[in-house]
Amino acid sequence: MDQERLSFLALHQITGIGDRLIKQLISYCGSADRVFKTPKGKLLKVPGVGEVTVASIMEGRSFEFAEEEMVKAEKNGTELIFYLDKKYPLRLKHIEDAPGILYYKGNASLNPLKTIGIVGTRKATPYGKEIVEQLVHDLVPHQALIISGLAYGIDIHAHKQSLKNNLQTIGVMGSGMDVIYPASHRETANKMIEQGGLLTENCFGTKPDAHHFPARNRIIAGLCDALIVVEAAEKGGALITAEIANSYNKDVFAIPGSLGETFSEGCNKLIKTNKAHLYTNVKDLEYIMNWSAGNPEIQKERKYSLLLDEFDPDEQLVIQVLQHKDSPAMIDDLTLRTSLSPGKLASLLLQLEFKGVIKSLPGKLFALSK
Repeated sequence: MDQERLSFLALHQITGIGDRLIKQLISYCGSADRVFKTPKGKLLKVPGVGEVTVASIMEGRSFEFAEEEMVKAEKNGTELIFYLDKKYPLRLKHIEDAPGILYYKGNASLNPLKTIGIVGTRKATPYGKEIVEQLVHDLVPHQALIISGLAYGIDIHAHKQSLKNNLQTIGVMGSGMDVIYPASHRETANKMIEQGGLLTENCFGTKPDAHHFPARNRIIAGLCDALIVVEAAEKGGALITAEIANSYNKDVFAIPGSLGETFSEGCNKLIKTNKAHLYTNVKDLEYIMNWSAGNPEIQKERKYSLLLDEFDPDEQLVIQVLQHKDSPAMIDDLTLRTSLSPGKLASLLLQLEFKGVIKSLPGKLFALSK
């Protein structure tokens, strides 16, 4: 077994060490493997690390569990995707509380051109289901990856409609990969593995306990370019996901509903408080997201009438990254893709905007001017 990956997984099994602290430990020590080889005195100098945590690291008991987990993953056909892997979702990578490890079973890329999260009540009405059907159908020209939570109601309907329309769809689970919840959705989940995938941060055997679902919601919010809330009561998981998406500077849309209807209250409130864009049809999404319909592979290859020789090397790098993005890019994404410092990148973006080459959009997004 790869010792570095085994060490990373072992760190995740130590009680009291969360994703943020693991990243900090690796940053201080140089690698996951070296965390376990670093002297106690040096580990205690890492912010947030105390005697109990150091004792757990020094014991090394978590390696046995990590080895068993890797064997289970291989038998289950599940891929373990670590934070530093190239396959790790770029949309999640810049989020502070992103999972350090993802369990993935499927064939869809976790870094597609376009992603849409669809969430809503577990008690979907005929109106809500009809909206989902039209929404997914209208996303076919964009070939967007549909992300939801495999739950009853709006979630499972979004997955089923994606399968029906030959769109890839990923279900983010609040349980272990070997615990499909609810069990009645197993047949749909199996189809999704062949046309999308299943994703979780939880180890094998994890039960769908209530506290796992808010954590699951942050992954849905982080993975999507835009989140669409179809139906929601005034309180509930869908609104939690919307709040998280807003905190990540993602665009949130809500379907308006009839006054007085329980499952319209949440959506109407999001719109009223300016926490979501009004969604009436796919043109609203295309306008806000600066998306154009059509074959995404053709769009990806489209050329802009820019003479790159007129720009310095760093400006050319930013332009080229934006040329290959089919949707506006966040500054964190551009920092990751260009390897430029945040300060340098901010200055370049301002220069390019003055030159009329790029434009800034709501939500701290940037795109090439057309």
